[in-house]
Amino acid sequence: MTFISPMLLHKTENPFDSADYITELKLDGIRLLYTRDLNGHTKLYTRHHNDVTSKFPELVALNVAPGTVLDGEIIVTDDLGKPDFEAMMSRFQSRFKTYPVSYVVFDVLQYKGQSVAHLPLLERKSLLANLIPKDDSTLAKVQFIEGNATAFFDLAVDQSLEGIVIKQKNSKYEIGRRSHSWLKVINYQYKDVFVTGYPKDEFGWLLADDNRKPLGIMELGVPLDAKRKAYQATKTGEDDLFVYIEPFKCRVKYRHLTKMGLLRLPSFVEFVSPPVLV
Repeated sequence: MTFISPMLLHKTENPFDSADYITELKLDGIRLLYTRDLNGHTKLYTRHHNDVTSKFPELVALNVAPGTVLDGEIIVTDDLGKPDFEAMMSRFQSRFKTYPVSYVVFDVLQYKGQSVAHLPLLERKSLLANLIPKDDSTLAKVQFIEGNATAFFDLAVDQSLEGIVIKQKNSKYEIGRRSHSWLKVINYQYKDVFVTGYPKDEFGWLLADDNRKPLGIMELGVPLDAKRKAYQATKTGEDDLFVYIEPFKCRVKYRHLTKMGLLRLPSFVEFVSPPVLV
């Protein structure tokens, strides 16, 4: 069974309530396509077509019917039952079974050897319920509700979860496409930070807090004009890797703080105090 490129989501800034949509929790893990051909041979692929079958032997043995292709997320949960992305990445990068994983499925692409991508989403959800009649710690279905995305997002924010996904009930599975039929709303955090320098070999801004404690490197969302201003700022020093500048302040959005106290996936929002240009 060949790799099927997954359907991707568009972003929207705000949740909305509509009876034409369902709402799911956005899980903070690694996207996984689970394929089992009619002969029972199983392959696991990331969204980028990387074969990771050998990394997750406990998933190869799942009780999934032959002729099935599933789409979902592999997660590792913390002591509170919340997805722990850093633990997931530790497991992904290790040769050892350092953390138990769960495969949480939100869609089915093939059923009994036949493509079902053309069926409406709710029909595919019904097929998924047949394939996974009972959830357990290793294999489970993503739970969903009809509408009520605003309240669901508020709950995700209260619980410090990644966000939600809003999907049209009648949406087809658009193989290999990013579709407005599926929308993600991310629970971003916001912070005003200092930019203290940039790498010599690639674009990025060194970030720090008010006490100049490093917060990581920002590579996302910086418009061209802002990039130019940073390169024109007064230089205060350099080493083999970085150029250091007179700090200026900007607002960023990010997913959460890592266990090392760094901003995860910081993205530029706006200047707070722009750089002083030479």
